[in-house]
Amino acid sequence: MQDIWETRVRFEETDAQAVVFYGNYVTYQDETISQYLRDIDYGWGEQTQFDVHVVNVDVNYRKSATFGDELVCATRVDRIGESSLTFEWECRRKSDDGVCADGTVTHVCVSDGEPTRFPDELREAAVDFQETPPSPV
Repeated sequence: MQDIWETRVRFEETDAQAVVFYGNYVTYQDETISQYLRDIDYGWGEQTQFDVHVVNVDVNYRKSATFGDELVCATRVDRIGESSLTFEWECRRKSDDGVCADGTVTHVCVSDGEPTRFPDELREAAVDFQETPPSPV
């Protein structure tokens, strides 16, 4: 996976045990995927003719991150189906390269309330950007 997005843990992202609150890793995942889409010069939202729905999020918690830790997040498109796209993701501490969390998030392309094919431009951009191309579903 390619490093995509970096952040420093803010105080507000920690819990009573002074570690990153588990739900914030989904935000880190989302920020990393948003940066991936910017890096491939592809956006979804108001400028597209489709919506994208998150249908599954998996996060595995490996090591704690605490206030002030620098985090490096990486992602890649792991699988592309007809209407689904699954990203692999990991979040590492910069100081020791320890993996704090990893997982996947699956999006489904929807138009007029029905699943629809992700555009070829997105598929091609993901293949061109990554060292290892996505697997077809």
